[in-house]
Amino acid sequence: MEPVEFLRCYAPFSQLGVEGLGRLGRALEVQWAPAGEVILRQGGEPSRFVWVVRKGAVRLESDARAIDVLGPGESFGFPSLLSDSEPQRDAVALEDCLLYRLPAAAFRRLLEEPEFGDFFLHGLARRLRSVSRGRPSGALGGSLGVPARKLANRRPVTLECSANVGQAARRMREQRVSSVLVEGSCRGILTDRDLRTRVLAEGRGPETPVEEVVSRPLKTFPADGSLQEALLFMLRERIHHLPLEADGEVVGLITDSDLLAHQLASPSQLLRQVNRARSAEDLAEYSSGVAGMVETLHLGGTGASEIGRIVASLNDALVQRLVTLAEKDLGSPPSDYAWIVFGSEGRKEQALITDQDNALIFADDAGEGGERYFASLAERVVSDLEAVGFPRCAGDFMATKWRRPLSEWLRLFESWTEEPRPQALLEVANFFDFRQVWGGLDLEPLEEAIEAGARSRTFLAQLAKASLGMRPPIGLFHRIKEDDGGVDLKAGGLMPITGLARVVGLEARTRERSTLGRLEAARSAGALSDEGCEGLVESFRFLFALRLDAQLAALRRGMPPTHRVALESLGPRRRHHLKEAFLLVREMQEAMSQRLGLSLLG
Repeated sequence: MEPVEFLRCYAPFSQLGVEGLGRLGRALEVQWAPAGEVILRQGGEPSRFVWVVRKGAVRLESDARAIDVLGPGESFGFPSLLSDSEPQRDAVALEDCLLYRLPAAAFRRLLEEPEFGDFFLHGLARRLRSVSRGRPSGALGGSLGVPARKLANRRPVTLECSANVGQAARRMREQRVSSVLVEGSCRGILTDRDLRTRVLAEGRGPETPVEEVVSRPLKTFPADGSLQEALLFMLRERIHHLPLEADGEVVGLITDSDLLAHQLASPSQLLRQVNRARSAEDLAEYSSGVAGMVETLHLGGTGASEIGRIVASLNDALVQRLVTLAEKDLGSPPSDYAWIVFGSEGRKEQALITDQDNALIFADDAGEGGERYFASLAERVVSDLEAVGFPRCAGDFMATKWRRPLSEWLRLFESWTEEPRPQALLEVANFFDFRQVWGGLDLEPLEEAIEAGARSRTFLAQLAKASLGMRPPIGLFHRIKEDDGGVDLKAGGLMPITGLARVVGLEARTRERSTLGRLEAARSAGALSDEGCEGLVESFRFLFALRLDAQLAALRRGMPPTHRVALESLGPRRRHHLKEAFLLVREMQEAMSQRLGLSLLG
């Protein structure tokens, strides 16, 4: 096949017109690269070519750590070329390779064709900004695993509990900081935000004792904990200043400004927008903001499952804000209640925004007035979530329908566990992933009902049978089957793994909700072998990341993201890994079927 004919099979070259294809053909150069050759070196001279793999495979590495493997039709070198900056990845021939390379001048001319240009230029502004500040775009993901203390370049400024706010303000000005740690009997932290909201806004004077306005108790984080976990902690606690502690002593402090300097500001900025919102209309750009943040994190090397946890923290804060605003308009609730999420949001495994999966549980003493109040609350919050970018669930699994007193929820859970029917469990299995994100109602009775059900082998077997309805798309001779133009990674891989994890997690008596957490708990409890756990964990991570790659690529093309990926869009390595993942899942499903005797259920 001629070079141009080959490239026409792959995006974005498939978007070029006749004239563009002609220029492409005249400018293309052929390069052979033996296995092990470094084609592009991290930190070296800016790239002067865009390379496309014709045969073989190229591994992208960062600091000797494999980031990705590119196969036929996949391109590299363009971020460095476009930004005229040093490459952020090594590109190494994984095997003997035949490559096409396109010189910079010809490539830039092709960028004038809109669809071709959009493919490569999307997100360039962020890369250029990071380069102009002297930071590589890869710093985002690369820095997530480092200890949080790496960001703290000075010891915290302190103040005695006996001081007043005037002294505190002067101390902060002198030291050019936005907070001081208060020591003594009223140990805590005083921030510039506290001075504005608790002193100036309240008409207090500079003689106001610090102990009357200090934020306490002091929320600290282990200094050697990862920056990733520090970020999640700040999102969860909704704070902007984080003291770092080691051996019982505060040894440093980081702020969201520090995160901004390390390109981790996107989650913090979104959280700030959520906290400041006065209505759902103020958050109209939330879903696009999440998509941009996810892409930035993903391009920086953050693991897909870690991204899911960050997105879940932001979505939790969003729900909390919308419910708070609704309560403000509707008045105080007549009883305790709980707003829960389930499905992928309950497991903290969302990346891009998907449809809603939520429910509302209220205390039994709410009465008729309570029913009317919570009906209004549910409709308000579901509508606001829709306005923000979360579509309504097509199956109507939302608080507008799933809204009941705790005692009714308890009877539902007991019916699902005591008289399990596979079809019913298939529809409601996601409820076993529920997670409370707002409200003070104690849901311990539901937790106990699930644990009681987990002691029933009949329930576990029926739940397993329901989950095994989803099978990997593997056909004769271990070939991956496609339909509707692609492979459904959710139905064929992610959901089967989630179903397996749910069953073994219940066997292990864990209250962990995430798929990976359940698998690890099952291994610790002996409900899953080491080999089985490791295989499922890695398969889940691979499939999650592969789906995210495809979804972000769709967004760049202006298309709605789906759970499907076309096999022809994958390089040979990824196709091989996909087949291995599907085969492993099928083997684990068969093993569970035999272990629980599912063939005897009829």
